[in-house]
Amino acid sequence: MLVAAAVEGSPLATPPGSPAIGNCYIVAGSPTGAWAGHAQQLAAYTSGGWRFIAPLDGMAAYVRSSGTTAVYDDGAWEIGNLSGSQVTVDGVKVVGARDGAIAAPAGGTTVDTQARGTIGEILDALRQHGLIEM
Repeated sequence: MLVAAAVEGSPLATPPGSPAIGNCYIVAGSPTGAWAGHAQQLAAYTSGGWRFIAPLDGMAAYVRSSGTTAVYDDGAWEIGNLSGSQVTVDGVKVVGARDGAIAAPAGGTTVDTQARGTIGEILDALRQHGLIEM
């Protein structure tokens, strides 16, 4: 539970009725029953009953029901959110820092010239983000 946590699903306020030994859960903010007093903690069911771990900022757990990750940050669990400066797939950057907005076409005497300029800017932005090849 502490080294490589894998929780069953979203936070629960009430312990499940028939947990299997080894199941782990995120305790919700206002827990009841056997989980009372353990808000936001990880609860693992063992042969000796419930065991709790108080999370620290940055602690992560795999969420089995959704295939996402839950990360504890600033007193709460964030589920399915990823943070980083870029996404790399097979060594190729596919998403990076966001650039400024692309201006909408305005004015001009020939619509085709405006359209080509705007499309060019869109293609440049997609290339910078690694979404299409240079």
